[in-house]
Amino acid sequence: MNDASAGPPPLEGVMVLDLSNYLAAPMATMYLADYGAEVIKIEQPGRGDGMRMWGNNKNGVGLYFKVISRNKKSVTLDFHTPFGVRAVKALAKDADVVVENFRPGVLDRWGIGYKVLSGINPRIIMLSVTGFGQTGPYKDRPGFGSLAEAYAGFSHINGEADGPPMSPSWGLGDSSTGIGAAFLVMTALYGRESQGGRGQHIDMAIYEQLFTMLGPQVINYDQLGLVQGRSGSRLSFAVPRNNFSTKDGKWVLIAGSNQSIFENICRGLGREDLIGDPRFLDNRARMKNPGALEDELQKTVGRMTLDDVMTRLVDTGGAATPINDVKMVMEDPQIVARESVVSVDDQELGGPVRMQNVVGKFSRTPGAVRHAGPRLGQHNREILIERLGFSEEEVRVEGLVLE
Repeated sequence: MNDASAGPPPLEGVMVLDLSNYLAAPMATMYLADYGAEVIKIEQPGRGDGMRMWGNNKNGVGLYFKVISRNKKSVTLDFHTPFGVRAVKALAKDADVVVENFRPGVLDRWGIGYKVLSGINPRIIMLSVTGFGQTGPYKDRPGFGSLAEAYAGFSHINGEADGPPMSPSWGLGDSSTGIGAAFLVMTALYGRESQGGRGQHIDMAIYEQLFTMLGPQVINYDQLGLVQGRSGSRLSFAVPRNNFSTKDGKWVLIAGSNQSIFENICRGLGREDLIGDPRFLDNRARMKNPGALEDELQKTVGRMTLDDVMTRLVDTGGAATPINDVKMVMEDPQIVARESVVSVDDQELGGPVRMQNVVGKFSRTPGAVRHAGPRLGQHNREILIERLGFSEEEVRVEGLVLE
């Protein structure tokens, strides 16, 4: 429950100049905007962020853009023009953070790199997100999330044991980068306030966050020479953990992460005999016999409906969940109770639009989805004329829309 005396969002007063596009870096600024930062998103005049054209659309309006750019302001500027450079420099005077994801050196060539902007505003923090980072032999290679998923090692371990490597069907590399990048920005903001007020440049490669999230692979290889392979939906370190089909054609994931949970699963399914089986006595024994245990569980689960399996395992404290599609998720009572999906009105889409809500629940200063992604150039007048003081003629001669 949120405190009735809730204050303003915790990042109110933080100004973020978002020069980035597509997914990884814009997701980082989405998290900052969710908790109150003013995020001014700079887009190319005429066409905007390429994210507007990604994925499904309704009446030509890109739906994923509405999520990733929620709570942001859209301003159109061409960095190739003197006016665009002047406007970025003017915004940088008061910005706390600049976020960009161009190839190394591009902003420097345009005259708006970190050296220039930090000279204008020494407090500024610049986050640069690129495929392989600002240094090293691969720094000039094109890089994005799909490459990072393979490069970092995720695709190698994903898939069935006897099948090919599988890359995810969604933006895992980009999305994981967005989470990590938002954390780095917040760390730099804290460091600035606690260590004298000077900003700094953050260099983040898209593969780095996912590489760290992949677990103990590096230390296992270093100390034991192990190279993790593919094992489908199994975990290499805890058994059982897999997907099982029910007699009504649905699926359930069952996970026995510790001994008591494993025993609760067995009791819930009426398979107490498995608890004392020498092959399954403890996790290390089960790790040697995953297939045998899964066969026994599947025989039992396959005779039950999904509702029956869930009722039994919830009652006994066994860990399981339906394998939900998005319709099931949105109708789930836990999702509804925690308001994990939020509805906001949107003029472009002609009514309410639902999307995932802000991550986390603050008791006193909660974040919020205040509006969906803006129309291209929707805030040109507010930012360029009312805030920076450019004239209407200066803006119009650049071919920029004024609402």
